[in-house]
Amino acid sequence: MKKLFCVLSFCVLFFTCTLAQTVDTVEVFSTKMNKMVKNVVVLPDGYSKSAKYPVLYLTHGYGGKYDTWINHTKKSLPQDANRWQMIIVCPDGENSWYWDSPIKSDSQFETYISFDLVHYIDTHYNTVASPKGRAITGYSMGGHGGLWLGINHPDVFGACGSMSGGVDIRPFPNNWDMQKWLGKYTENPERWNEHTVITRLSKITPNTLAIIIDCGKDDFFYQVNEALHKEMLYRNILHDYIIRPGGHTHDYWNNAVDYQMLFFSKFFNKPEL
Repeated sequence: MKKLFCVLSFCVLFFTCTLAQTVDTVEVFSTKMNKMVKNVVVLPDGYSKSAKYPVLYLTHGYGGKYDTWINHTKKSLPQDANRWQMIIVCPDGENSWYWDSPIKSDSQFETYISFDLVHYIDTHYNTVASPKGRAITGYSMGGHGGLWLGINHPDVFGACGSMSGGVDIRPFPNNWDMQKWLGKYTENPERWNEHTVITRLSKITPNTLAIIIDCGKDDFFYQVNEALHKEMLYRNILHDYIIRPGGHTHDYWNNAVDYQMLFFSKFFNKPEL
């Protein structure tokens, strides 16, 4: 019995050490905000310096932070990184909506993620350092961020997505601190029009960006996602669109991200023509 206990103790210790080696918390300097920002980096088991790995960036929602994905939304991220053989990076976006705020110099998370963080990850890890090896998605505020960053930076991200995303902010002028970053909607309607995903579709070059969108039928963002989907159909912008029963919950996103990781894995492994 004592021998069995020792073996079990070793197994638990080995498993714990493996996870500790696989999941890192790193601080990366933001050039525009002049501060360090925390991020979770999840490496697949067997991570090798002789291989190159695609990277999936996962953005959190309003009220979340860098470790919300792995500690609350999707605790199985280490297993997911192993399954899909990809590096998963979860940045802290505070409550920024992933914009470079035109009025707040201390909220410049679009540049932070698309430039500072991507450069850091490509420098410190073995990555496929091109749009063919990078995707970004998230939930709620982070769903807006995933599409916003993907559409605005196709030279960085080759694929992007959204889960229950706030893809049109204009129906919600008094919610989620957006006035703090953009000013009041009534006083700055043009600025709000310029900082919402649904008005940015003209920036997408046809067949250059892989896009996946998911929203629950009972979600308060359902109607703006439906409107985005219809506008993308009208513009003949290829995208996957998933609607299922469900609301604005972590349980929904825990399930939704599985479909999105499959989508991004297919994108990463798509053969060159």
